[in-house]
Amino acid sequence: MIEIDHTPHPILYYTMLSCNITSIHTPRGNPLFTAYLYSIPILAARAITSYGVVYFSRKKTQKLLHFSIMETAGITCYARGAVLPNVSSQQYSNTLTPPRVVSPFFSSKNLKASSLFGESLSIAPKSSLAKAKNSWTLTKCEIGDSLEEFLTKSTSDKGLITLMISLGEALRTIAFKVRTASCGGTACVNSFGDEQLAVDMLANNLLFEALQYSHVCKYACSEEVPELQDMGGPAEGGFSVAFDPLDGSSIVDTNFTVGTIFGVWPGDKLTGVTGADQVAAAMGIFGPRTTYVLALKDAPGTHEFLLLDEGKWQHVKDTTSIGEGKMFSPGNLRATKDNPEYAKLIDYYVREKYTLRYTGGMVPDVNQIIVKEKGIFTNVISPSAKAKLRLLFEVAPLGFLIEKAGGYSSDGKQSVLDQVVVNLDDRTQVAYGSKNEIIRFEETLYGSSRLKPAQPVGAAF
Repeated sequence: MIEIDHTPHPILYYTMLSCNITSIHTPRGNPLFTAYLYSIPILAARAITSYGVVYFSRKKTQKLLHFSIMETAGITCYARGAVLPNVSSQQYSNTLTPPRVVSPFFSSKNLKASSLFGESLSIAPKSSLAKAKNSWTLTKCEIGDSLEEFLTKSTSDKGLITLMISLGEALRTIAFKVRTASCGGTACVNSFGDEQLAVDMLANNLLFEALQYSHVCKYACSEEVPELQDMGGPAEGGFSVAFDPLDGSSIVDTNFTVGTIFGVWPGDKLTGVTGADQVAAAMGIFGPRTTYVLALKDAPGTHEFLLLDEGKWQHVKDTTSIGEGKMFSPGNLRATKDNPEYAKLIDYYVREKYTLRYTGGMVPDVNQIIVKEKGIFTNVISPSAKAKLRLLFEVAPLGFLIEKAGGYSSDGKQSVLDQVVVNLDDRTQVAYGSKNEIIRFEETLYGSSRLKPAQPVGAAF
């Protein structure tokens, strides 16, 4: 049992399911309803899942949710089989006592900022988010760093740090729901004509709420609902975020890897911008492992974070170069029927004995290029097979990740990061990969390449 000094927040319902916590009470006896299932903030889930005891309080002035780890004497937790860290058997037995009302002493004023996430989650007032941090200096990031440590070392923009941590928390919750949610279809489709699954809609709601609670996002736009939504953050010093909540949701029921994609632009515009204008991009990968792959404009490389059992994101890999290697992921193969140049490129891969690695999900297929540091992903159009991939929600953010990792992207004639987003629904063909593979792609489809060859390439001849 967990006692809370305000109405229980809906995310605790997830926690009860995952931790087998029997019930939650407040001093006023407010009940917890399953109707709250789709709300967050997600910060609460990790705190209870990992530690069993958490203090929650809502500051009326900022309307933000803060929490801190408490001593077991402060809050009583009944969780079947749960073992609290650094608690002796005697202390643990003492926790299984009838619940009592939380003392007024335990207010947000008397609590230290969250020791679970470190000082990076001490959210500053909105007015301070846009201020430059003159004392900040770049510190080398290391493998093994937590997400918070990495971000603090990589950027002086505390607003961006807050945003990326908030999205990381959303990814953690989406990962849990992907593993457990029903894959039955709903009766509705999105405006692009794709069927929305229940897990699509849940991920969509989680991301919108995470962005709203971050208080640094001005506008957000989802592929599921391609309209700008005001998140309440500042236009100056804030960010606008475009995301695909669950790319590959049609293969969730087959238990293939799926993922979330998002791009972060400064200010309040998501049209009239290019992929090169992004200040950050990331994807969450939900497979045998759950990973958070991100890149920041001011920091070198693309970085992979692994979700550990205790709920922590740990830096496990950085990628700064994409080399040559015979691995290909050919999307939209139906286009080879009436696009002879694309057919010629595919024939080259087969003739040269490239390894086929294609899952049907764009996130894992692009992620493997970053992880393996080689290969090519293609999705080409033809007169009968029109472009499906959205520039704003998928192509530009993934292009940012690939190019920050040392790779290249192309729409056939230019980097996808140079394409201007005119409409939220803009679509394009794309290729991601090493330099020579992109040269081969451009030469085969259009006869020449904007890139100077590093070595002779084939397929076009």
